[in-house]
Order: sequence, then C-alpha cells, then structure tokens
Amino acid sequence: MKNKVLNIMQRIGKSFMLPIAILPIAGLLQGVAMALTNQSMISAYQLESVLGEGTLIYSFMLILKNVASAIFADLPLIFAAGISLGMAKKEKGVAVLSAVIAFFVMHTTINTMLMLDGQILSDGAIANDVIQGTITSMCGIQTLEMGAFGGILVGLGVSFLHNRYYKIEFPNVFSFFGGTRFVPIISTLVFIVVGIVMFYIWPIIQNSIYSLGHFIMGTGYIGTFIFGVIKRCLVPFGLHHLFYLPFWQTAVGGSMVVDETLVNGAQNIFFAQMTDPNLIHYSVEATRYFTGEFIFMIFGLPGAALAMYQCANSKNKKACGGLLLTAALTSMFTGITEPIEFSFIFVAPILFGVQVLLAGSAYMIAHILNITVGLTFSGGLIDFIMFGVLQGQSKTNWMMIIPVGIVYFLLYYIIFKYLIIKYDLKTLGRDDYKEINVFKNTEKPKDENTTVDLQSAYVIKGLGGRNNFKELDCCVTRLRATIIDMNKIDEGLLKQSGAAGVVCSGEVIQVIYGPRASIIKAKLEEYLENNLDEIEDEIIDNNIYELNNIVKGEIKELSSSKDEMVAQKLLGDGLIILPEDNIIKSPCKGKITMIFPTKHAIGITLENNLELLIHFGINTVALNGKGFELFVENNQDVMPGDILWKVDLDYIKANAVSEEIMIIVINAPKNVEFVKLYGYKEQGELIGFIKKEDVDNV
Repeated sequence: MKNKVLNIMQRIGKSFMLPIAILPIAGLLQGVAMALTNQSMISAYQLESVLGEGTLIYSFMLILKNVASAIFADLPLIFAAGISLGMAKKEKGVAVLSAVIAFFVMHTTINTMLMLDGQILSDGAIANDVIQGTITSMCGIQTLEMGAFGGILVGLGVSFLHNRYYKIEFPNVFSFFGGTRFVPIISTLVFIVVGIVMFYIWPIIQNSIYSLGHFIMGTGYIGTFIFGVIKRCLVPFGLHHLFYLPFWQTAVGGSMVVDETLVNGAQNIFFAQMTDPNLIHYSVEATRYFTGEFIFMIFGLPGAALAMYQCANSKNKKACGGLLLTAALTSMFTGITEPIEFSFIFVAPILFGVQVLLAGSAYMIAHILNITVGLTFSGGLIDFIMFGVLQGQSKTNWMMIIPVGIVYFLLYYIIFKYLIIKYDLKTLGRDDYKEINVFKNTEKPKDENTTVDLQSAYVIKGLGGRNNFKELDCCVTRLRATIIDMNKIDEGLLKQSGAAGVVCSGEVIQVIYGPRASIIKAKLEEYLENNLDEIEDEIIDNNIYELNNIVKGEIKELSSSKDEMVAQKLLGDGLIILPEDNIIKSPCKGKITMIFPTKHAIGITLENNLELLIHFGINTVALNGKGFELFVENNQDVMPGDILWKVDLDYIKANAVSEEIMIIVINAPKNVEFVKLYGYKEQGELIGFIKKEDVDNV
C-alpha cells in the first residue's frame, strides 16, 4: 500500500513537469520584452530611435510580452491538459481533449452559479459586495479565482476517469459511445457536478489556503530554511515538484495585489510585478521560495564537484573530470542538479545531508539579505541574468549573490573534501576496484543500411529485459518504469548506459540521466518498436562483476590455504573463507554448471562466461556427501543470496582436513583481474570484484 501511494505521488509529481516546462520560454519572452522596453534604460542610453514606441523592435517586444502574459494567465488550463497527459496510461490525446472540455465545463458552471447568486450582474459586472480578487476572468469566463488548483483538480479528475473508462464497452445499440468516446462524455457530466460543488466549497478552501499562506509567511527566516531543507530532502524520491508547486502557483506561497489585481503564488507574484511600471523592489516574501537556489546551484554544487574530482584516484581523474565538469556546467547554466547530487546521494549519504543543510541555509540567507531574483524553472545562470541582472540591482539586489555564492563555493569545496578524505567516502572515481567508464558509442551497425542505439539496448538489459517493465515514462531528469521483477535489475548496466544514479521503490525504478532523460526515453521507444531482443542478448556486464560473501566469516588470501595446489594458484586466482555458519549462499548471478557427485564443490558460470568454483573444505571428497545438503541443481539460474548448501559445520570440522571455503576463478584470461576485499565479513557483504580491462562499448 505504501509503495502504491508513493508510486502515485511520483506520477503526479512527474505530470506537473510538462506545464512547468513551458514556464522558461514564457519567462524568457517576458524578461527580454520587459528589459528592452524599460523606459529608464532606453532614456539612459538614448535608444529612443531604436527601442522607443513606434519602432519595429518595440512592436515585436510588445508581441513577446503579450504572448508571455497569455501563457501565465492561462496556466491553469495548461496544468489541466499537462497533468491529464502525464497521468493517462493510454490514449493520452483523448485525455487531454477531455481535460480541456472539463476545464471549460467546470468554470462555465461556476460562472452560471455566480450569476444565479447575484455575485455577477446581468451586464457582466461584479457585484459591489464581492471581496476583491475572489472572482477573476479565466479564458474569457468570469469564475472563482482557483488559480493552478483548478487546473490540477481537472487534470487529476479527468485522468482518473480516463484510465477507468477508456476501454469501456456498451451493448451494440450504444457501442458508438463506448471506449475513448465515452471519456469526454463522462468528464463533461462529472465536472458539471464538480463546478456546482466548487461554487459552495471553494470559498472555504480559499480562506484556509490564505490562512496557511499567512501562517507560513509569519514563520520568517526559519520557515524559509525549513522550506529549503524539505524541498532538497525530497529530491531523491522525485517528490520535490509536488512539494514546491503549491508555494509557487497558489496562495500557499502568498497573495499580493499587483497593479490593482490580486495575484496568488510566489512565482506568479514575481512575474506580475515584472509588468508593474511602478515597481520599486520585488517582494522578498515571494522570492524567498526560490532565490536561494542560485547560490548553491551556480556556486555551491560546482564546488562539491571540484572536491570530488580532486579526491578521485589518478587513474580515474580524466573520465571523472569530464563527468563532473558536465554535471557542474549543467547545474550552473540550467539549475538541474541531479547529475551531481546522485553521484554521492547513495555512496555517501553524509554528503547529501550536508547538501540539504547548506541548500536550506542558502534560501534563508537570500531572504535575510533581501535578494529577490526570480526564476522560471530552476536557479541557473540563464534565469539569473534574465530575472536578476537585467531587472536591475535596485529591484533585485542581485549583486549580493556573487560574494555569497563564492563563500558557498568554498564551503561546499572544503566540507566535501574534508569528509571524503576523513571517512574515505567512495565518491565518483574513488573506488579502488572500479574504473570510470564513459558511454561513447551510442550506435551499433545492424545491417548495411541501418544502425541501432546501443545505449537503449543497455538500458533495456539493465531493466531486466523488455518484458520486465511497463509504463515507461520520464520527467526532466529521470527515466521511470514500473518493474515486474526487481531481482532482474542490473544497476551496473544502467550506470554503464550513462545513469548518474538508480532509485528503486516498491515496483518503481527511477534512473537518473540528467536533462537528456526525455531524449533517452524517445530513443528507447523507437528502439523497442524497431528492434528485436537479440541486440540485448549480446550485452553482458563485462566490466565489473561483484561478489558477495557467501557465509559469515573471515576472508583471507588464497596463499594462506592449507591446500598447497590451491595456495600456489594453480587452479586460478581467488580467496578463502573461514565459515562461521551453516547456510551457504550464492555470491552472484549465474548458472549452476557443475555439482561434484560428493556435493562438496559447485561451479557457477557467470554471464560473461567466466567460471567460478566454490569448493567447501579440504579432503571433503572423502566424506562422500555426508554433512552437505544441496539446494541447487545443474543448469539452475541463481541470484545473489540464493541458498546453495546447508552444511553440518561441526561434522566437517571434525572429519575433514579443513573447513575453509575456496572461491576461485577457473582458467581466467589474462585481461581478467580478481580484486579481493579481505577481513571479517557478514554474509552478503562485498568480498571482491572480477573485472576485465578491455571494454569495447563504453
């Protein structure tokens, strides 16, 4: 139940991203238009002949301004269409059309109720006793001021109806109205009722939202810090969009009268103030919910990237530097931070804790210093220039971000480097056993005339095969899929495909690729449509093969074995384990290809065709199988943690030369290295890696 709820919340958060994605272009258009039509700037630089009223450039800027204003004004409708598109499982076009219809139906119903109640007069004027700002015009319809909530309500409601009824069947006489044709019909009927209900309950909800907004505003700097901390904490789960959107787009984030119009939502307030010719300084009570992002996205996280680069092993620095430089530039220019954050979230959670606290403090510092730079999507350089620099120092106090940012760059760099070195954190490039591989060859010849996308093949194989996932989707930075069998997931292959991180929750997997996620998804869909699965069958994770401990005990060098032939590595390289338990489990994924008749030895063939021998004890062949209970058979596929044996450890100790377990890579080629991790290990802990030095496809 918990995983199902989390899955739904992640899908809702993802569906918010399509309407949010239109904000950068709308904000860019408005920012350029307002900057180039600023009368003070035009007069100061004597540009009246080029940018003054009546010139061609001025007229074009006016078009840009009005286009942007239309997008911001009709954002609730965009939310309705975008959310229904994101939440619909199939026949997405029908869901979008139904959402648009339902949006107009709901607001027309509310408009009629307002007229019947006398709040809107027969001539279209609003009655004098109506509280200012509670009624607004939405797409030419006078209705209750519901803002983005109205669009979200329609989007979620229609997508629910769509997923429930798009395959409905009726008797033959009514069959024309079945299937997808029924969705707009039921949506219309339902949202007539919703419109009537909202007429009565929305004023109550609206007052509650205003009260919540006033309460949050009253929390001051501490409230800003808490907001920032919570938002960053939700990033690994992909739920941060669900958290911040009400603050940006609804009265939860504050309300303000701008140019005689009541505006709800922090981001809406900022953009409304952009068009106010009498503006002196942007509202810090609005920008407190996003201005701090410029500090850690442009300055802080690149400092963390530099620290991780300098702490990487020398053999990995070249590849590691390229990856971290790309991630840092992505954060600086676009404000997309996942490529950096997911390089340390799971391998070094303490660093993510530092990032959360520093990011929360950045929001608070920007609030304290009255810095009021706006943004469209995230806190990158592009938005910083458009909504900070070009708006002027007097309106935004943008110059303060630079010295504060430099301080945060140093804080991130010093703290990250100190913690990485002190606690030997295995950040990017610091694994002794693992080299960094950059996926380069994205295409592989299929025949003389066509090629296939090899990255897509890696992703599909990493997801367990094309029949192991469903509902493949993506947001700005993540590929999402519902997985049928999580045991088939191969994180190694997913990371070889270019993923910065992998998050599994219940039946849902999120693979973080950064801003290329939507492109990768499009290529995946094309690949699945045009290629059979023989391409994925050729892919094996040749580079690194992890071995987990098969039983609790001490891991020792093979040379310490009491069997002289084994100690001299005549059979191959490996290690020995002194077992302390009687349950022996598989160290890795593979196939059982040999079981000795006396049950004391098992052979496992790995996917890369290397052979692993697990030999229990010395001279245990003389026991003739006594003391060994097998749980596997020949040609059986095994996964890490599957039980191989149950043994009578006391009997073996008493009747064999030694109870030591030998794990040996048999007849390995010269390019294969077995890296061992010695010492006392619990069952399931990492004890070694088998790696090949030559990698053709990465």
